Amino acid sequence: MQRTTTAPVCATPYEGFDKQMIDGAWRAGQSEKVQKDQDPYTGETLLEIRSASREDVDAAYLAAERAQRAWGASLPEERADVLRRAVAIIDARAEEIVAWIVRESGSTRIKAGIELASARGIMLASASYPARVEGRIFASGIKDQESRAYREPLGVVGVISPWNFPFHLSMRSVAPALALGNGVVIKPASDTPITGGLLLGKIFEEAGLPPGVLNVVVGAGSEIGDFFVEHRVPRLISFTGSTTVGRNIGRLASGGKYIKRVALELGGNAPLVVLADADVDQAAHAAVVGRFLHQGQICMSTNRVIVDAKIHHAFVDAVTARVEALPVGNPDEAGTVIGPIVNDHQLADLLARIARAKRDGAHQVAGGAPQGKVLPPHVFTEVDPAWSIAREESFGPLLPILRARDEAHALELANDTEFGLSSAVFTRDLERGVRFARGIVAGMTHINDISVDDQPNAPFGGEKNSGLGRFNGEWAIEEFTRLHWITLQYAPRDYPF
Repeated sequence: MQRTTTAPVCATPYEGFDKQMIDGAWRAGQSEKVQKDQDPYTGETLLEIRSASREDVDAAYLAAERAQRAWGASLPEERADVLRRAVAIIDARAEEIVAWIVRESGSTRIKAGIELASARGIMLASASYPARVEGRIFASGIKDQESRAYREPLGVVGVISPWNFPFHLSMRSVAPALALGNGVVIKPASDTPITGGLLLGKIFEEAGLPPGVLNVVVGAGSEIGDFFVEHRVPRLISFTGSTTVGRNIGRLASGGKYIKRVALELGGNAPLVVLADADVDQAAHAAVVGRFLHQGQICMSTNRVIVDAKIHHAFVDAVTARVEALPVGNPDEAGTVIGPIVNDHQLADLLARIARAKRDGAHQVAGGAPQGKVLPPHVFTEVDPAWSIAREESFGPLLPILRARDEAHALELANDTEFGLSSAVFTRDLERGVRFARGIVAGMTHINDISVDDQPNAPFGGEKNSGLGRFNGEWAIEEFTRLHWITLQYAPRDYPF
């Protein structure tokens, strides 16, 4: 497979991604393992890096702990300036960053542009956080006492990021954590060590972040994963990934020697509900975009569509026509919509899911055999809600369409899941949509829009097995800081003994 390439149009491209970033220095990992980073589309090896060991993780956390003291005490505007300089750098290096996102994660250029814009948005928003941190003076029940609450940095934050939106989903934790005076250690996904971690290290280094405040360790979860969570230093572990791994992180963070907070953004099974009065073409368009953007490898991706029986056939026809017209192939070509699956393991899992759906009795109305790691979009109808294709997160270009008897049945089907991240509902009656949305047990519901959305001023997070905590805006300020209650006794108290 051949790829088109475009040279960066700005400063000298970053290099030296074969090292760990620890305590302000780029150095080789101490593990015996060597990690390969491959282009999912061409199979080209982009990078070989000696993995981080437990000793490297320890050094990174200790460096962050030392550097955080001065960083947390720095003036708010100094921290905001670093964030703003980092934004200017990604603007200057936009093509370089997009090219890495395309090559490393198999993103199409459409998706890579969306990802860069999302990361930029959270960086700009985070630059406002230092000036928005507020304390309180509140009433005291004790005579001659003043009672205050100060909001302080947590200390050090450990970030474990995924491979699907690596640049944005790392930045979504890193930018607010840094802005609020914390030190950070990132462990990016093994499939995306550059865009999920090392690239952020280069950007913030160029932006003038003091050495040691941000560290990046690239290594196998089997070797350093548990230690990364259990280490004494981090006060918060921010994890985005599967529910299975998230459960283990929650256990380690709460049940070990050093109890710490967790922010978990986990799996999803987002329903897109199409009520009987919906605009069928609009809903079909949204379903196709919401499912097949980045090959369906998005936690908020529309994992199933629930359609009122009255418009079921018209909706299926509209979806099928759109899916059959989607450009499939080289992600580096501007018009491509469907690029490669990230790795062979994920592709094998998706092929097994397709085979099982057919055995269960689902009717395939669109699909095809993979070409390399590029899997054409698949659509299934006549799907029973009890089948695995409807109940499990497929994380790929597979779209099951379920038939609902009426609105009440559609809501029942929407909530019939262990997950509760994102969702969507289509109707011409917006207030009907609001009533329906409020009945869905999820962190986010979008009316007459796709299920994929993440805005820097809106609370992003899920319910049930989709996670804990909220990202963005004032909710990020709460997540990445701690409250400290302090009282001042202006005159001696009259103690009881």
